[in-house]
Amino acid sequence: MKISEPSAGAPVAAAAPTLAEELHAPTVSRAYVCQCGRPVYLGNSRCLACGTPLGYVIERLGVMPLAPVPEAAPAAAEAPADVPADVPVDAPVDETWTVFGDADGPRYRRCANFTTAAGCNWMVPLLPEAGGTGDHATDLAEGFCLACSTTRTIPDLSVEGNDVLWRKLEVAKRRLVSQLLALGLPVHTRFSDPVHGMTFDFLSSVPGQHHVMTGHQNGVVTLNAEEAEDAVRERIRAEMREPYRTLVGHFRHEIGHFYWDILIQGSPWLEGFHQLFGDETIDYAGALKSHYENGPPPDWALRYVTSYASTHPWEDWAETWAHYLHMADTADTALSFGIDAANVELTNDLFEPADLWQPDHPEASKFLDFLNGWVRLTNVLNELSRSMGQPDFYPFVLPRAAVGKLQFIHQVVTQQREGPQETPPAPAEPPKADEAPDAQAPAASTDDAGAPPQEGALSPLAA
Repeated sequence: MKISEPSAGAPVAAAAPTLAEELHAPTVSRAYVCQCGRPVYLGNSRCLACGTPLGYVIERLGVMPLAPVPEAAPAAAEAPADVPADVPVDAPVDETWTVFGDADGPRYRRCANFTTAAGCNWMVPLLPEAGGTGDHATDLAEGFCLACSTTRTIPDLSVEGNDVLWRKLEVAKRRLVSQLLALGLPVHTRFSDPVHGMTFDFLSSVPGQHHVMTGHQNGVVTLNAEEAEDAVRERIRAEMREPYRTLVGHFRHEIGHFYWDILIQGSPWLEGFHQLFGDETIDYAGALKSHYENGPPPDWALRYVTSYASTHPWEDWAETWAHYLHMADTADTALSFGIDAANVELTNDLFEPADLWQPDHPEASKFLDFLNGWVRLTNVLNELSRSMGQPDFYPFVLPRAAVGKLQFIHQVVTQQREGPQETPPAPAEPPKADEAPDAQAPAASTDDAGAPPQEGALSPLAA
């Protein structure tokens, strides 16, 4: 393994064939560089080396160094104590910025959640008449970035500790949304699409009321805020005998249900879905109940990415979709930083064209290279984890039957990046609650449901 230094102002570029060529990673660089040449990361809002302000700019699909616009310099606003250490207290939210070195370029402002417990480092494009691009203008709540505009309800911040949980949830969601944008997937909120817009509710259970279930229904993703508590999430993981349970994993799984509605249902892709995943009209509640009462089929490991994927075709899709996002983001990050596992020797466990759904597809060989590069990379990453006495970084074994499903999802995503096709609106579907067979509909299973966001909590959407 070798790690190359990123160069200032540009994505990492390999001078010789490396894992980048072998993986054929499907998106963009995850290595970001400050104007001083030092590496910076997805969550940074200030360079810790030189102090330059940083922000995530959706048009650039990355964290960029910023420069203030001289004529727009209001009095400084002090950031509250719960904002991360790299948030500069001398940078008011309403100050106008450009990307460093592009003084005549588009104008931006900080997200309104920059100085809240959410600690958002995303930038809000100004409208064209104010010198901005107006990108996603119809999707944005006033003053909020695209990622924060997808949040409808946040935990009750009057409850001690909920501010920390909210921040963890938003951090994971920002990683998700940044990846969706890089993949070229449609990201629209209910401001521009009241029926199918992407919406998140972060809710907490209250004694005496229905337990909040993580799930998706008609564009609304509900997450139990307790999942942001590491000890709680690990306890649930152990109880459910899962090899892996993270906030990012929850977001990627539930957003898979969201994209099934808008990309698969009612589209030409449905036929391929039926071939690979099965008939989604099978009784969902009954399938979920059977899974929790009887467990997965004995041969699930030969056909599915996880045991939960065997529950129902919808869950097979969502689990495989999440797996694809895990693979794509990890591979992009690895090769962005020059991590090269091309010299890893494996005499077996590599996939062949016969394992693919469509081995004759023009891009089949590239996808197969990506897949086998992933196998080599995870072998290295698992050994690194074991060297530190930690559980495997990648605690899965991909069955050959799942490879065709991953290729199918890859083709769906690639089509969106090359140019989305119009598909009819999805019909209403049963709620998909991913924890228990007797789960209530996510939007109706909590104390927060049906109530407006907490007063002053800066949740951009009305419930």
